[in-house]
Amino acid sequence: MPNRKLGRTTDIRMSMLKNLTTDLIWHEKIETTDTRAKEVKAIADSLIALAVKEKDNFEEVEVKVVKAKLDSKGNKETEIAKSKNGKEFLKVVKEEKKEKRQKDMPSRLNARRKMMTKLNKVKDSEGHTIDLTNKLFNELATRYSDRVGGYTQIIRKGQRRGDSAETVILKLV
Repeated sequence: MPNRKLGRTTDIRMSMLKNLTTDLIWHEKIETTDTRAKEVKAIADSLIALAVKEKDNFEEVEVKVVKAKLDSKGNKETEIAKSKNGKEFLKVVKEEKKEKRQKDMPSRLNARRKMMTKLNKVKDSEGHTIDLTNKLFNELATRYSDRVGGYTQIIRKGQRRGDSAETVILKLV
């Protein structure tokens, strides 16, 4: 039953499914037609299953980070320096810190890349980029870690007024 054509050419169909899957992961609930929902359900369930499988597959590493030193107002601190030819210029003061970061193991990195091909990049209302792969790994994978499949639910809503298409609500359980 998968790979319905949905009355669209391949590129338009793939783009539509990618948009719907992105909206489902981001908002955790979408309203669409029955056939589209069945296609998106298969994609979303596979992404969540992949996230659940790979959620703990990383290691903590300590990384040396060089950042600009900030003053009390949050501005970069500068100092006057001389160039080789004797001219003065402002130089940003840097500080070194060691931070612990998560380093993905190869299979988790591969899973992250697969997810990125199935999802669009998203920005919130303030223009900040939201990483949906992190949401899948951190939020949804921990929520569904004790569950085996069936991460989405289709609720029938009735027929649409204009074209009598069967509409449904697809949501994460």
